[in-house]
Amino acid sequence: MPVRPTAALPLLPLLLTTALAATALTACGSGSGSSPDTVKVSFKQSTDNSIKVMDGYLADMKKQFEKKYPGKKVELIPIKAPDSEYYTKVQQMLRSPKTAPDLVYEDTFLINSDITSGYLKPLDPYLATWPDWRQFIDTAKNAARGEDGKTYGVPDGTDTRGLWFDKAIFEKAGLPAAWQPKNWDDVLSAARAIKKKVPGVTPINVYTGKPAGEAATMQTFEMLLYGTGDGTSDPLYDRTSKKWIAGSQGFKDALSFVHTVYQEKLGPDVSTALDPNIQTIVAGDLLPKGKLGIALDGSWLPQAWLKGSGHEWPRWSRELGLAPMPTQHGQAPGKVSMSGGWTWAIPAKAGNPDLAFDFIRTMQTKANAEKWYVANSGIAVRKDVASDPAYATAQPGIKFFTDLVASTHYRPAYPAYPKVSTAIQEAMEGVTTGDMSVDKAASGYDDALGDATDDQVVRK
Repeated sequence: MPVRPTAALPLLPLLLTTALAATALTACGSGSGSSPDTVKVSFKQSTDNSIKVMDGYLADMKKQFEKKYPGKKVELIPIKAPDSEYYTKVQQMLRSPKTAPDLVYEDTFLINSDITSGYLKPLDPYLATWPDWRQFIDTAKNAARGEDGKTYGVPDGTDTRGLWFDKAIFEKAGLPAAWQPKNWDDVLSAARAIKKKVPGVTPINVYTGKPAGEAATMQTFEMLLYGTGDGTSDPLYDRTSKKWIAGSQGFKDALSFVHTVYQEKLGPDVSTALDPNIQTIVAGDLLPKGKLGIALDGSWLPQAWLKGSGHEWPRWSRELGLAPMPTQHGQAPGKVSMSGGWTWAIPAKAGNPDLAFDFIRTMQTKANAEKWYVANSGIAVRKDVASDPAYATAQPGIKFFTDLVASTHYRPAYPAYPKVSTAIQEAMEGVTTGDMSVDKAASGYDDALGDATDDQVVRK
């Protein structure tokens, strides 16, 4: 995501190379409240063993925290799993004071569901006396706010999505180095040209199916769905009636795009596309090794290619081009992006919530936040970091992806959203494997939507 302040530069090698000395998941079985002087921090560890960005950053935060608070300790609890499995494991941990950590890394798409389940603690009393909270942009704050108006997480950045493309493959396919597609047909036409003229590479990757989890829903389907229509209303959730939308033409059109990619064999082999580690495969193998023409993917990809990552690719900014994802027919505003992000949340059953918030404050000083944005290729949600000139020049691509914030959308992350997302993934998987027609998959989604949302559905 975004920036690199000059203060962060000397620390980057540490962030990218420090190995994590942490306990296993089972170590939290003794109960988060077992020691009043230890804060247990649970986080998502990359499934790619060579990527230690989060590990290195948290190791540094642990060192800073223990120096600032003599006698206090930080116990880091990594969970190595694909997104969908990570969410399940975290929810299992949050159910009991014996297994709940003091601090947990929460995807914004899941936060309202966990709030409704009573898993998270409102942070408003802490935020009211924390001056830095005023630096966070409103959209980021909203992503961590429950329907009750209380805030349940501190965001550590946001993201946007677009099209990454291999310039060498494009040259072989007779496509322009400054490619800027104007509509979906332009994207598919480029993929078809690659298939025809550059054998041995995958023309395009769009995440799909249940194994890819939210990456399929957000990075592919919603990037398509939110590019349909006139862009003035949410195509997934009707905020006026407070109902989820079923039966829309835009939904079918988005499914048709996915169906076309896989039935014309423009994407990876279906077995690869449905591999739970597909995101690691794309970032660690297909793109850096020149095996993929176009990737519909996120702003954070460069973290996989920085020094110490195991997939060092210093020339990526010269070898890859960037283009916004166009709307379906090129209609205004002409491009589309989706944004999400992660937060640090305190479980309702945490044993040491005060100590946990002290750790949040340590991570979220301006300097430490900026270090994280740079190391993680993230987009700043702090106004003081975003306005820092060092941020905008910290990495190639930061300005491109930051500029997409102006045309981005946020998921309707209400409590039913995780079930809605799963229903979308099932529809996508059906058209990917060819087991379902677009109409059948869309109909199946409509049925699942009614069950998932207790019939809170409006047809358009």
